[in-house]
Amino acid sequence: MAKREQVEGVSAGEISDEALDLIATRFRVLGEPNRLKLIRALEGGELSVSGLIEATGLTQANASRHLQTLTQSGILGRRRDGTSVIYHIADPGIFRLCELVCGSVQTLLARHASAFTSN
Repeated sequence: MAKREQVEGVSAGEISDEALDLIATRFRVLGEPNRLKLIRALEGGELSVSGLIEATGLTQANASRHLQTLTQSGILGRRRDGTSVIYHIADPGIFRLCELVCGSVQTLLARHASAFTSN
C-alpha cells in the first residue's frame, strides 16, 4: 500500500471530526457533474450566468441552483456588473484537487483497459 504524503503539515491523525465533516461536505458539493462543468467553464476566467449557461448547456434554473451551492461552499465568488452577475473561482486550489482526481481516474481506467489487452 502506498504511503500517504503529508499535505501542508497536517497528518491524518491531526484532523478533527469537525474538519472531516467539512471535508466530506466539500466532496459532496463536488460530487455533482453539473457543478464540475461550471467549474471547468470558469477555468479561463470569470463569466456571467448567461456565459456559463452557454458554455455548459445547463438551463437557467439548474445553473443558478448549482452556482448558489458552489458560492455558499466558498469554491466560487460572484460580483454584480450592472444587471449581470459575474462568477469567478474563489478557491483556486480546486484546480489542483481536480488535477489529482483526474490523474487518479485516468490511472484507474488505464489499469482496467490493460486487463483487456493480451500479452
